[in-house]
Amino acid sequence: MTEARPDRSVAGPVPVGDAVSAVPHVSGGPLAVPDLRKVGICPDYWYPVATSRSVRRNRTFAAVFAGERIVLYRGSSGTVHALEDRCAHRQVPLSMGVVEGEVLRCCYHAWAYRGNGRISQIPYLPKGCERPPRGVRAYPVREAYGLVFVFPGDEALAEAAPFPFLPEYHSAAHRTMTFSRTVRCHYSFMHENLLDMNHQFLHRGVLGRIRPELLGYDSGPRHVEARYLFVPAGGRKDRGAGLLSAEGLGGKDRPDIVTIRTEYPYQLLRDVPEGTDLPAFSLWAAYVPEDAEQRVNHAYGLLMIAKPPVPGAIHLAWPLIRRFTERVFAQDRMAVEAEQRAWDEQREDRNHEVFPLILDVRDVLRSNGVPLPERPAPDCGPCALAAPPGAAAARGTAPAAAPADRAGGPSAV
Repeated sequence: MTEARPDRSVAGPVPVGDAVSAVPHVSGGPLAVPDLRKVGICPDYWYPVATSRSVRRNRTFAAVFAGERIVLYRGSSGTVHALEDRCAHRQVPLSMGVVEGEVLRCCYHAWAYRGNGRISQIPYLPKGCERPPRGVRAYPVREAYGLVFVFPGDEALAEAAPFPFLPEYHSAAHRTMTFSRTVRCHYSFMHENLLDMNHQFLHRGVLGRIRPELLGYDSGPRHVEARYLFVPAGGRKDRGAGLLSAEGLGGKDRPDIVTIRTEYPYQLLRDVPEGTDLPAFSLWAAYVPEDAEQRVNHAYGLLMIAKPPVPGAIHLAWPLIRRFTERVFAQDRMAVEAEQRAWDEQREDRNHEVFPLILDVRDVLRSNGVPLPERPAPDCGPCALAAPPGAAAARGTAPAAAPADRAGGPSAV
C-alpha cells in the first residue's frame, strides 16, 4: 500500500520536546500502513551469520538465516564454505557431518559434498548407477571483520550487492570489540532503538542524566541519518562510559555529537566529542533474523574504539568498557523484547509513534523489506467455538484498533 507522506527532513537544532511541531500536519486522520512487524528482511544483502573464531578449521558450524538452516565449515585450506544444512539423501543436517579436506561428508550414509554444494561421492553407489542430478544449495560466503557473511538471496546479485566498508576496523589507531547476541524481537525494533536516542532515560543508571537534542536528519529510499547533541545533565556515570567517549577516568562530562545512520540493512553510530574532529568510537551493527517468522534476531556489532595517546591504556580500560557496553545492551534488550511481547499479545502493532525520524526509518524498512507469510489464526478447533465473550480480544483476534504507526496523523519520536 502506498502512503502519501510529507517531507520530514529536518535541518537545524530541534529540541526533543518540540520535535512534533517541526512536522507538517496531514489532515484526514491516521493513514493505514502495513504492519512493519510483518515485513521480512530482504535476503539480497550480505549478512553475518557467525563470528570467524566460531568456525574452526575442519569443523562444522550450524548457522541460520530467517528459518533457513545453513552449515558453515572451514576446510583444511582455511576457506569457509556455506551450504544448505540438509543432506540431499535423507535430509539429515550436514552440520552433524565430518570435514575431510575441502569436502563435507554427511554423518549418516557418508555422502560427500564439495564447497559448491555438488555431490562428490556416494561411497556405496554401484558402478553404472546414476547419481542424483543435484546436490544442495551453496551460498556465496565472505569472511571479513572477524565475521562470516553469507548472501542468502539471489546468487546472481551477490557480486554487485553493497558490502560493509569499515576502514577503522583495520586501523592501527583503533581496537575493535565484537558483539554477538540473540535478541528475541523483530529486527525493526533494533533499528528504532539505536536511531531514537530519546530513550536515554532508560540508561540513567549507567550514563547519568543525558539531554539529547536532535540537530537534524535526512532520509532517502534506503537510509535515514540523524545527528544528536548529547549534553550531560548530572547524575552518576559508569567509568566505562567516560573511557569509551575519550573523557578518561576523570569524566570531563563534555557534550558529544552522535550520528546514527540506518543504511539498509545495516546501522552505523559515530560518537565525536565536542571540540574534536575524529570519532571516539564507531559502532557498526547488523540484525539477522533467525526464525522464519522473524521474531528473533541475532545482533552482530563491531565497536571500533580510538586508542588513547598513552600506550597500553586501551588494554587497561578494556574490561571497564566491556562492562559498560554490556550493561547498556542488557537494558536495550529488555526494552525491545518487551515491545515484541506486546506485539505478540496484541497480534498487531498498536504503537503510537510520534517522532518523524522513526516514522521515516519504518518507511525505509517497509519499502526495502519483503512480505512475511501470514501466520495461521490460533485456536481454530472446537474449544474456540465455546470461548466466552471477550476471549477473542484476549487472544488478539478482536477487530483492529488504531493503525500501527500513527494516531491522529504523522508526528514525531
